[in-house]
Amino acid sequence: MKILQKVTVKQILTEKSKGMLLDTYRQKKQQLQKECEQLRFETKKLEKQKKFSGTNLKMHFEKEIESRQEKIKLVEFQIEQLLLLPIGTELKEKEMHAIVDVREGDDWSAVTKEKSIIIKDGIIHEIRER
Repeated sequence: MKILQKVTVKQILTEKSKGMLLDTYRQKKQQLQKECEQLRFETKKLEKQKKFSGTNLKMHFEKEIESRQEKIKLVEFQIEQLLLLPIGTELKEKEMHAIVDVREGDDWSAVTKEKSIIIKDGIIHEIRER
């Protein structure tokens, strides 16, 4: 019989992976800032065309801008935290499911042990069972 089991994927922070994560966060922040500017532009465009149907549309745009500004703050916090982390730190990247073969007579505690895949610079470095 086969069962699904949760596996945690962790990344060992290296200079290379730290740089790649910083680039990813900075790109995400830049994209969010562009979206805010686009929403502001669309708001002004609609105001000039006098096509606002009351304040509902304007409030919708403001909520969207506010939502993106919150995401920008979160990305900035992630960047700050990443800069504080020492090289060699393990970062949880994601969780996946693995198919585990189970047979009669197997040690259940061994089957249910928490499993982790440790990645270093894109290569599987270690597989752990706890």
